[in-house]
Amino acid sequence: MKAGLLLFAHGSRDARWAEPFEAVAARVRARAPALAVALAYLELMQPSIEEAATLLAGQGCTRVDVVPLFLGAGGHVRGDLPELLERLRRAHAHVTWRLQPAIGAAPEVVAAMADAALRMAEGDAPAA
Repeated sequence: MKAGLLLFAHGSRDARWAEPFEAVAARVRARAPALAVALAYLELMQPSIEEAATLLAGQGCTRVDVVPLFLGAGGHVRGDLPELLERLRRAHAHVTWRLQPAIGAAPEVVAAMADAALRMAEGDAPAA
């Protein structure tokens, strides 16, 4: 069984918006070189989730964890994403698609955001 990871973000008209998500994908690839990793967007950016899924399936993945790079599980994560995964299951029936919780729900992400907010409040971070 070849594992894959599909990181899923919203998308934006501003190309710079994708930089943190690309950095996440690059860090995952560096830490787990054997894991097939794709980054996809809901809208306004490429690749789409369908394109990323086709890439992972084409690389021989038989199990793909889909991790929403969203702070919370709003309408896109609860409504749009399950519908998109149903399409992926039909298009790539040999792949098991496993939807994971929104990344913002992970305790270590909450802790990292709290630490960063405190560091900013203490003046240890550059102003935007």
